[in-house]
Amino acid sequence: MRSETTTQSALPYSRVDDAKLPLGALLALATAVFITSLTETLPAGVLPAMSADLGVGESAMGQSVTIYAVGTALTAIPLSAATAGWKRGRLLITAMAGFAAANTVTAASTAYPLTMVARFVAGVAAGLAWALLAGYARRLAPSHLQGKAIAIVMTGIPVALSLGVPAGTFLGDLLGWRVTFSLMTALSVALIGWIATIVPEQPGQRHEGRPPMLRALRVPGVVPVLFVTLVFVLAHTILYTYIATFLGHLGMGGSTDLVLLVFGGASMVSIWIVGTRTDRQLRALTVASTLLVAVAATVLALLADSSALVFVAVALWGLGWGGVPTLLQTAAADAGGGAADAAQAMLVALWNAAMAGGGVTGGVLLDLFGPASLPWAVLGLLLPVPAVVIAARAHGFPKRRGSAA
Repeated sequence: MRSETTTQSALPYSRVDDAKLPLGALLALATAVFITSLTETLPAGVLPAMSADLGVGESAMGQSVTIYAVGTALTAIPLSAATAGWKRGRLLITAMAGFAAANTVTAASTAYPLTMVARFVAGVAAGLAWALLAGYARRLAPSHLQGKAIAIVMTGIPVALSLGVPAGTFLGDLLGWRVTFSLMTALSVALIGWIATIVPEQPGQRHEGRPPMLRALRVPGVVPVLFVTLVFVLAHTILYTYIATFLGHLGMGGSTDLVLLVFGGASMVSIWIVGTRTDRQLRALTVASTLLVAVAATVLALLADSSALVFVAVALWGLGWGGVPTLLQTAAADAGGGAADAAQAMLVALWNAAMAGGGVTGGVLLDLFGPASLPWAVLGLLLPVPAVVIAARAHGFPKRRGSAA
């Protein structure tokens, strides 16, 4: 879902208005999150059409999500280090230009290898974007509203899931999947103008102020947050990447766009709840999110013969998942302290490594055991998460932000 999260006193940030949030600028960042999230997950809604058009199987086409995540996972940390001194607005515009180019090639490509190269480039652009978006939001907000600022920016994820992917699926069925990627190019170009016009520029970090990246692993609380990130995102991606195929197995293939709409709508409710309660209930919200997704996976594994229960399960899944990016980015930033930039870059890398692993693992499970195996894999992966969160109550997942218990 994803290294600029140090507090405002740590870097020479621009002065912010203590009275309010800069909503126009934060909404521009939320749109950037929307573009990165939708570009990454859009193939899930049009997977059968893409695989048929490019002449490959659905499990192979599912790797278009994997290769995107690989691009981000491999480049988030080195790109974050290499561009730490760049102005933030300039770097974000560069990332959006990368998305415009990659989606243009994806829309025009008639060859599977070229499509995969374009998807990898899009993932590299995501590595640039995700490594700075949460921190950019914090820089633009007064300290007591930083959690809310991140929550506003992270609304780009559920909007992408609730509106973007269903709309892309609908347009893909109506006009062809290439149209959806062309529209992503147009949106990226428009956003570049928006960022240049309304988002305040922020300086990069001076070289002498940058701690070594791996130092963050020695900070108490960072490793548990990274573990939860890896496992939670892996579990989610295994099922989400192949949701169209899973629904087809249930005889609900024609309802993919509606199912994704329910999922995204529930995710939006989740991110609103998280945005208003993260400061007071970080640990409880993380445990609750895990349990909701686990219950959803159980219903999908045992009771998926009922269409109504499938929709209930998907709603629970969305309620559990929607606030997870905000929770984990907030936890990583707080746990990292002075090494928060490095912790955030690692979170982005692990997040996308998990998405890549989810695409591969889901494809293997699909080929070996069929679609019915996917929710069982989700459930198995989530089992240790509540225990890890509770064990990290002193550092990583405190009850309240800023507390030690």
